[in-house]
Amino acid sequence: MANQRDYYEVLGVSKTASEDEIKKAYRSLAKKYHPDVSKEPNATEKFKEVQQAYDCLSDPAKRENYDRYGTEDPMGGFSSGGAGFNGNFGGFEDIFSAFFGGGSQRTRDPNGPSKGSDLRTSITLTFEEAAFGVKKPITLNRAEKCTKCNGTGADSLKDISTCTRCHGSGKIMTEQATMFGMRMRTESVCPDCRGTGRKITKPCSDCNGQGRIKKQSTINVTIPSGIDDEQTIRLSNQGEAGKNGGPNGDLYINVTVKPHEIFERDGNDIYCELPLTFSEVALGTTIEVATLSGKVNLKIPAGTQSGTKFKLSGRGINNQTTGRTGNQYVIARVLTPTKITQEQKELFTKLSKTDEKSSNSFFDKVKKFFGRKEK
Repeated sequence: MANQRDYYEVLGVSKTASEDEIKKAYRSLAKKYHPDVSKEPNATEKFKEVQQAYDCLSDPAKRENYDRYGTEDPMGGFSSGGAGFNGNFGGFEDIFSAFFGGGSQRTRDPNGPSKGSDLRTSITLTFEEAAFGVKKPITLNRAEKCTKCNGTGADSLKDISTCTRCHGSGKIMTEQATMFGMRMRTESVCPDCRGTGRKITKPCSDCNGQGRIKKQSTINVTIPSGIDDEQTIRLSNQGEAGKNGGPNGDLYINVTVKPHEIFERDGNDIYCELPLTFSEVALGTTIEVATLSGKVNLKIPAGTQSGTKFKLSGRGINNQTTGRTGNQYVIARVLTPTKITQEQKELFTKLSKTDEKSSNSFFDKVKKFFGRKEK
């Protein structure tokens, strides 16, 4: 922890930041430093640092420990300031209990099963992959149950015995006389078994008695159709292995969707612009339009105005989660030519001498407002 940056500083939030503020900061930084899209120097290292900070601050228990001790694991030592209580002193709660008769909160059984830590990662998808769904491999570095000892940490079951000092409780009670002539009784972690309540005479050679091994694993993740940018997928039991037979943690995958060249998304609907010439909107035509499922013919009526929106029902995104399918909207955009031939110039000149506005009520309304006179 000596060289580790402050988690709040990493995410750029204050120590009083809310869960939503922390989540928002994480998503922004995860997108910024994701190795697939970031051009920042040391993006991979920064991305891992952001994930580590969010993993701690998004977990209420870990965040509380971090705020109090400077580390998310109070058993791992203190990163800054203060010596802390150890040995015969169990902490402020025990002292308070001894003097005032109050009871501290019951601690979790050290021998009981505990859930493994949750993991977080990110994935980048193309617009089409998000629309149709896809299977993607994700590589994780996580603690998995040792297959050799089946998570016991011992070479064999006969190499596991009950701790003789704490008799399997994982805790010891110590009495001490105070300056006031009172007897103070405190509870602390058994130093012989480190709170496990057991002793291993011959540790497993693969995991060195830990019961878990850090491994790099690749899993295939099924991304449902209709997933959107900045959504999070939760995969149960794909986090780190639990301890003492506890369940695995979960895996949270933050999704980033790359923008499309022509399509824009709004919920399950998609939008695109269709460039049209003066002739096409004046005379009407049929245009081949691209959709997510292939090209379709779209009829453009004569007299179509720029900005007219055409609806292609059911041509949007089929959202697997909600079971709903959106529409595609095509917006007409009339192109004004910047370079014209001599022939085209002559034709436009002839057209300008005709009454192009005779049937357009819009021109009648604004003509007098701008003081425009007919030629």
